[in-house]
Formats: sequence, C-alpha cells, structure tokens
Amino acid sequence: MDCFELKHAQAGYIAQMVRTDRLQQLFRQSVLAVFGSFVAALMLCWLCWERFDHQVAILWIGLLGASALLRIAMFVVYFRTPESERTPQRWECTYWVTLVLSAGIWGGGALALMPAHDLLTQVLVVLFTVGMSVSAVSCYSPYRYMTLTAIGLVLLPCALWMLQQPSTMQLSIAVAVLVFSIFVINATMSLADALERAFRVTREMEWAHRLSAQAARIDELTGLNNRRAFFERAQQLYTQCQAQQRPLCAVMLDMDHFKLINDTYGHQVGDEVLRQTGKVIIQSFRTADVHGRLGGEEFAVLLPDTSLADALAMSQRLISALSGLQIERARGITASLGVAASDGDDLDLHGLLHRADQALYRAKAQGRNRVCVAEGLGAALL
Repeated sequence: MDCFELKHAQAGYIAQMVRTDRLQQLFRQSVLAVFGSFVAALMLCWLCWERFDHQVAILWIGLLGASALLRIAMFVVYFRTPESERTPQRWECTYWVTLVLSAGIWGGGALALMPAHDLLTQVLVVLFTVGMSVSAVSCYSPYRYMTLTAIGLVLLPCALWMLQQPSTMQLSIAVAVLVFSIFVINATMSLADALERAFRVTREMEWAHRLSAQAARIDELTGLNNRRAFFERAQQLYTQCQAQQRPLCAVMLDMDHFKLINDTYGHQVGDEVLRQTGKVIIQSFRTADVHGRLGGEEFAVLLPDTSLADALAMSQRLISALSGLQIERARGITASLGVAASDGDDLDLHGLLHRADQALYRAKAQGRNRVCVAEGLGAALL
C-alpha cells in the first residue's frame, strides 16, 4: 500500500469511526429524553388542565405516549443488537424518523393547546417549549442538524404563533424566544464541533497506535511478518494444531546466490528481489498461513490443515512463480525450499522448523532451485 492509498484508507477509517462514535454517544445520552419529553407534557397538562381543551390534551398525551413507546422499542433493539451491527448506515435513518415524529407531535400539540385569550397559559406553554429546546442540546449534541431539527419542531410553532398576535407582550415574548433560539443554535454548533473534534482526535491517536504496532511486527521491505512476529504467531498456531491434532506443515525458503545478486547489481536490486519475493509469498499462500522473513534472504511459512503432499505442491508453485520474476538486470531468480510435516518426533515448533531447514540445505546441496521434503514418516508416504 503506497502513501496515497494509506492516507485514503486512514481518512475513510477515521470518518467511519467518528460517525459510529457519534451514533453511540447519541443513543447513550438520549435515552432519558424519551421519558423527559413525555413527563414534561404531563406536567404541562396538569398545570393548565383547567385552561386546555381536554380532548386535545388527551389526544396529545396519547400520541406522545405512542411515539415514546416506539422510541423505547428502538432503544431496546439497538442495545440488544451486537456492537458490530450498531452502524450509522443501519440506525441513523431510524433515529431520525422517531425524532422527527416525537418532536413534531410535541410542537404541534403545544400549538394546538395554546389558548387564544389566556396570556399566562401561553407563557407557560412557551416556557415548556423553551425547556424542551434546551434539553435537545444536551440529548442530541453529537448530531448538530438533529438538534436543530428538534428545536425547530418543538419551539417554532408556538413562537411563530405568538409573533402573529396583536398584543405587545405576546410579540415581545415571541421575539425573546427567537433571540434565545439563536444563542441555542450557536451553542449547538459549537458543542457538536467540539464533540466531533474529540472523537476525531481519539480515532487519529488509535490509528497512529495501530500503525506503530503494525510497524513493530511487519518487515518493512517485504510486507511479511518480521522474525519476532512470525515466531509469536507461529507458536500460537503450532500450539493450537497440536492441541486439536490438526495437520501442520512448515516451509523454509532461502534465495539462491543472493549475495552474488547484491555484489553484481547492487543492494537496490537486491532489495527489489526481496520485495518481490515477499509479494509472491503473500500471493502463493492462504490468509490462514503464517509467513515471515526470518532475516536476510531467509523466509518461513507455517501451513495449518495441510498435508505434506499439498504443502509440496504449493512450494513447487512458489518456485515457478519466483523463477518468472523480471527485476531490472537480475534474471533467473531462484530459491531453494525445505518442507516438513509435524509428527510425534517434534517436541516443539523449533523442532519442526529445524527439520524443514535441514530439507532446505539438502535442496541447496542437490543443485538449488528445488524443493526437498524432510525425512520421516510423512516423506515416506509421498
């Protein structure tokens, strides 16, 4: 992966994770909003019951109760869903629908209940809508436009109605509410930006940590595991295969006449040979296999759930792929390989690799550019 691809992958990863963080924060901090909006409506109806149209009030409470139950069901399903499935693509639209429904019912119901000739009740209704708007900032702050939508649906219907009334007092209240809403909107934008920056910084630090951890385990030249990482992963795989009695093969590879390549064509060509060898190894084996560069021009691969015959066939294909490499002036690149299958004589991972290494030396002694199988029961059965 080149620098441009790495930066593109980084930007995409961070953007997706920031979006996911915002969604998780939204669900965590807005659970109480479901109950709060319903309780606020009940309190408003209780305070102004004698001044409200009872049928409208009951209908309003009923609709709010239904929307609250819908939102509660959404929260229950979300928190019961595996974390890997709590994605913005799946949940943002659902949340938007329930929010618009709930906020629309709240604002529309408050307007429907607004008495035409009772200033005190009008002020109480407006105060409750203002309170609901303030709570929206704390509940939906990860999503600025969600917050603004909730404020608009709850606050604007009553404020615009007041703005159209003939009384100076009503007009003053409406103007005050609209001015207040401007400050709330500014606070909303600032808080949402601050949260997004915090999420982004956290994810950027996480990405940097991942890169540093990966760099400590990956051989920079070939893209394979370095010696330390190979032996860590190989030991885990060896232990699992031994415990589960699964077949396991080891392949040791050494480039032929590599010192001559360096001396003849220079280290840049030698590095390119190693780089291309790493690519061929990655392409020739499976994702379940563990491969690494042990040092210099020496490589190793561990093949789980693989018979000795299959390991031999894979190694032969690797030999052919390496011989087809065309690297600047270097031609006829070859390698020698040794293959061994795990058996009862191997006391540990190093014993298995040692037998594969011995087979590799036999391949060198027999003329190079070939695969030799370690001596033992598995070789006899081929």
